[in-house]
Amino acid sequence: MLLADRTVLEPCVTQPSLLETSWLTEAIRLREEHAGPLEDLEANRLARHGGGSLATRIEHRATRLAQRDGVDTALRHWQQGARLALIALAVMALLSGSGLAFTALGDGLPPVNVFWALGSLLGLNVLLLLSWVLGLLLSGEHGASLGRLWLWLSDKLARDAKAAHLGPALVLLLQRHRLNRWLLGTLIHGLWLLAMLSALVIALLLLATRRYGFVWETTLLSADTFVALTQALGTLPGLLGFNVPDTDMIRASGDAAVNLEATRQAWAAWLVGVLVVYGVLPRLLLWGLCLWRWRRGCSQLRIDLDLPGYARLREVLMPSSERLGISDAAPAVWPEAQAPSGQVGNQGALVVAIELDDQHPWPPVLPATVQDAGILDSRESRQRLLDQLTRFPPARLLIACDPRRSPDRGSLALVAELARCATATRVWLLPAPMAQTLDPERLDDWHVALNALHLPHSPQPPLAWLEHGDD
Repeated sequence: MLLADRTVLEPCVTQPSLLETSWLTEAIRLREEHAGPLEDLEANRLARHGGGSLATRIEHRATRLAQRDGVDTALRHWQQGARLALIALAVMALLSGSGLAFTALGDGLPPVNVFWALGSLLGLNVLLLLSWVLGLLLSGEHGASLGRLWLWLSDKLARDAKAAHLGPALVLLLQRHRLNRWLLGTLIHGLWLLAMLSALVIALLLLATRRYGFVWETTLLSADTFVALTQALGTLPGLLGFNVPDTDMIRASGDAAVNLEATRQAWAAWLVGVLVVYGVLPRLLLWGLCLWRWRRGCSQLRIDLDLPGYARLREVLMPSSERLGISDAAPAVWPEAQAPSGQVGNQGALVVAIELDDQHPWPPVLPATVQDAGILDSRESRQRLLDQLTRFPPARLLIACDPRRSPDRGSLALVAELARCATATRVWLLPAPMAQTLDPERLDDWHVALNALHLPHSPQPPLAWLEHGDD
């Protein structure tokens, strides 16, 4: 039912919501703050290429890093844990409400003291409701214990090591936008609403299936006090159509339980009406208010660009030259950099080599329509080519690798990053230079690694494929 906004609890099935994007961005910021900057060259490049404001680029970068490192999957696990925690708390609320009704009415053998029953049904609820209102008015914070319990259960049920920063990130994000009060208010009032509804249903079942007598007792107070109090509490329920005992019924019930059907029904209706008006309706209205404020606040979430973790990204994601409207011209390997319509399509073919030594002559003999992007042997050359491939992705890309080298993580990551910039990619495992042979085990390692990347590979250059798009 109604315990929290589904934007918090639903998994990121396709595109993350605004809350999920801000949440992931804050989690990445906390992770970098505690463990140092992440390897983010590709994420930064794609964020720059995506354009937009600095905040948009930071969120794009964080989303890419979260997808790469599995934080988005951890977020889904955390949300599943949050749903399970809410279900557990809802079951506790239902059981608690049922217990309140049984405690207030009993088994029907002794007469029911109406004010003791009313105190059992509404006493704790009213006290906590008043404390919530006072906390909201005075400090703006409330429900910290229940909130910590929910977060703790969510973390425990998530069972994902990568979710370590998600809980703190959510807390900081909500506190910064003053949304924690409305999320916890939705949670608190939703749980109490379930408890009150459960108590109401059980009370109606007991009153419908058992014969109860009602009395009130006092030693210090006069009968007029109870008459006035009963009628005052019954004013609002009476406006809603609930029966209220008249003065004679109230006075007669002070000595012993009146065995008249009309009197029993009047007291039962009064008790149910008071429970509805002072127990169920306030929680329902406050739950609706908190839910509305929560959803409204989630639609206006913005990251704080003044935070140190975001401020350092300004020059990286939005360089000064770009903000002034200056962009570098495409290099010579891109003779047709832009289509006439202004939108660059995936076209042409490109060959690039990774860390070749002097024993491999480069470039090889290529068809006239195939461009040579050179040898990537430095961080700057890699970044320059990746920037150009992001802006002008080719239709076909051939990556030449020297299988005498081990397929280390860095080389494979570069191959995968290059492959993501082209429509189709193949790998050319170069033959051994003259008077040398390839190590079969190392060559097999290359085959296994490239198969894991789902990249076709061969010892011969697929020139026909590069030139015409097929073999």
